[in-house]
Amino acid sequence: MDILKIEHLSKTYGKGETAVKALDDVSFSIKKGEFVAIIGPSGSGKSTILHLLGGVDRPTSGKVFVDNTDIYELNETQLAIFRRRQIGLIYQFYNLIPVLTVEENITLPLLLDQHKVDKKQFADTVKALNLENRLNHLPNQLSGGQQQRVSIGRALISNPAIMLADEPTGNLDSKNSSEIIDLLKMFNKTYNQTLIVITHDERIALQADRVITIEDGRIAKDEVIRP
Repeated sequence: MDILKIEHLSKTYGKGETAVKALDDVSFSIKKGEFVAIIGPSGSGKSTILHLLGGVDRPTSGKVFVDNTDIYELNETQLAIFRRRQIGLIYQFYNLIPVLTVEENITLPLLLDQHKVDKKQFADTVKALNLENRLNHLPNQLSGGQQQRVSIGRALISNPAIMLADEPTGNLDSKNSSEIIDLLKMFNKTYNQTLIVITHDERIALQADRVITIEDGRIAKDEVIRP
């Protein structure tokens, strides 16, 4: 089953002679439980794709369906709620709330929705992330690798349809980078969590099931690495 479907997606910034076409008629779909890496040089359009898939920016034309919902048919309030519940976002620089503890940062999406925290799911997630002894710490009391683990927990806590990771290891050393990718792969395989990683690192990309290469705003290659 396709959990994500992109149809003729285009994004242009600016108008007239200064217009820049960041994405040009991009179409693809992703099945539930797939691990897909999107790669490309700087300025290729891969970050634009991430913002459009995540509902952070609106396309100039085209459609994005997440779990059969046309997300750009939603108004801003509906889209914000859908994004919080169905799209888990992991950023290079963590984007944690500095005045909230690890536990509060992880559970924030549920608290914003006024949903109860499933204690077993929370405990299982925290254990998998090796954060049991850090729950009362603030972000500035954590290492970079630990902060990224918190952001993974926050992205997973709502059981989203898709998880989007934007250069998730770009701010980490090689040891922490390997651990973060191993964690993402574990959640992908163990929980059938659909995972899309934007990266410039081919070593990370080659661990995915499929690699989509973006060049000049278009798909240059779409290769299955492991069926």
